[in-house]
Amino acid sequence: AALREGYECFDPQAYLQNNYLPPRADFSSEEFVVPWKLRCLAETFASGEIHGRTLIDVGSGPTIYQLLSACDHFEEIVATDYLAVNREELGRWARGEPGTFDWSPFIRHVCKIEGRGEPWQEKQRRLRARLRQILPIDVHRPHPLGAPLCPPADALLSAFCLEAVSPDLDAFTRALAHVGSLLRPGGHVLLLGALGESFYLAGAARLPVVPLAEADVREAVAKVGFTLRRLCSYAMPPALRTGVDDVQGVFFAHAQK
Repeated sequence: AALREGYECFDPQAYLQNNYLPPRADFSSEEFVVPWKLRCLAETFASGEIHGRTLIDVGSGPTIYQLLSACDHFEEIVATDYLAVNREELGRWARGEPGTFDWSPFIRHVCKIEGRGEPWQEKQRRLRARLRQILPIDVHRPHPLGAPLCPPADALLSAFCLEAVSPDLDAFTRALAHVGSLLRPGGHVLLLGALGESFYLAGAARLPVVPLAEADVREAVAKVGFTLRRLCSYAMPPALRTGVDDVQGVFFAHAQK
């Protein structure tokens, strides 16, 4: 209940400014955090192993960068978020309305690291075309979308969601199990998340986060019955510790149901 109350003050524009403009969104070096996240996703999807009809993005927030490499491998992408303000922000971007956040530097960078020579506008067009649904979700319910998904998704992606909406590690693990129920057996789960973070700011909202270590991620993945395929982490350098949170690092995990 306290978490829900806090998120009522969530400001998507402030969140985007804090995390997806310089200094954090600096593409001049692969050593910065945003290029690191994009490369983790691009390399994983480049394997060709993760593909299918439907990918669900759990807790999309107001962001689309996490879907840029995924959109080449699925017929349909379903974005989800608990907050109507985030779903509205995503909808405006998907419809190409003026005044939405400029994701073109992210799209250009992904096209560059994927190395196919594709115009960034083409990737943007394809993601918009495949982003078919933007749905409400509550990861603390056994059926996060309100009912069992039929057919189940071929893959799940979740970036900076579960640890940011769970009051403790047990709740984080239960939330992972709940969203895992949306996935078919053999399906893939890709997680990006914060390490050692206890809070972040989004406008007037100061939101608590479960401070995770790599060992916590490993344990949660094992507890819900997934097989961990890859786990790597990024240490946040002092220059990117801007006071909008106390994040120590970022993890990327690839697991399979």
